[in-house]
Amino acid sequence: MPLPSTPIRPEHQDRAITEFLHQLEEGRGVSPNTLRNYRQALLEFKATVPDKSWWELKPADFKAYLYRLARAQQLGPSTVRLRFAALRTFYKLAVREGKMKLNPVSDLSLPKLPRRLPVFLNQEQITALLDAPRKLWTMEEKRQAAGAKKDRRSGQNWQMLRDIAWLELFYSAGLRLSELVKVRRTNLDLTQGTVRVIGKGRKERLCPLGNPAIRALEAYLDACPFDNDALFVSAQGQQLNGRTVQLALKRYLAAAGLDAKLTPHKLRHTFATHLLDHGADLRSVQELLGHSQLTTTQIYTSVSVERLKRVYDRAHPRA
Repeated sequence: MPLPSTPIRPEHQDRAITEFLHQLEEGRGVSPNTLRNYRQALLEFKATVPDKSWWELKPADFKAYLYRLARAQQLGPSTVRLRFAALRTFYKLAVREGKMKLNPVSDLSLPKLPRRLPVFLNQEQITALLDAPRKLWTMEEKRQAAGAKKDRRSGQNWQMLRDIAWLELFYSAGLRLSELVKVRRTNLDLTQGTVRVIGKGRKERLCPLGNPAIRALEAYLDACPFDNDALFVSAQGQQLNGRTVQLALKRYLAAAGLDAKLTPHKLRHTFATHLLDHGADLRSVQELLGHSQLTTTQIYTSVSVERLKRVYDRAHPRA
């Protein structure tokens, strides 16, 4: 939701913002979505103090802005925190480069986020989802055959095998959607059973693969008619994009009798929760997920504890 603010004049789209975003993109490999959000947040803030330089602003200016956000429209805590994440990162870099002595945003007290446990699928649900591509494509083939429109270009439905493979890879390695679509064939070592993943900030990690994922990937690669570097490709041989994966996932969720609104990230939640439920230690899960902070991973222990509490309440005679 846009904030009511002074219109952003061209002179306020200054070099400081441009250089900051360039440094994030080139030096840290920040995603295009984050760059876009940070740019908008910085421009919106600067429009509220049009007559001041970035380097002469004081903590009081940011407190006034925080108060303005609180009074403006009904912005949630996450929206407010996103705006200040951009400002904090901007000034953190400025301090590092000697443009400022202190970060004027660092000590602000921001609204707390409500504690929400990650949504995940149970074992039966994830099995149904992983089986959904074969079920859906088989139904489609029968429908086409009945209408005498069967596609005979290939002896195997390689696109079905592709979708089975990316679903298995999602669950087996706990990838983010952005990581999944960027996997190259050269990142796979199916003999060793690993995939090399380029995560946030261009950090690399090596993820082990389960046998079902390895078999699914082998079947897809054997059937795929294209031989380019991208692992998952479209019917035209181009790298599969995130939106295509999202739409396909919705169809498979519906086919499995699950909520079609569940996002690809829920498969990552499922991966982490199932590992912890089956005895994995928190540090290992942190490494596998590519989290830089252990506190980010700890939310999944809460999921497991909450699930155990529900089981206890249902089963114990004196719960």
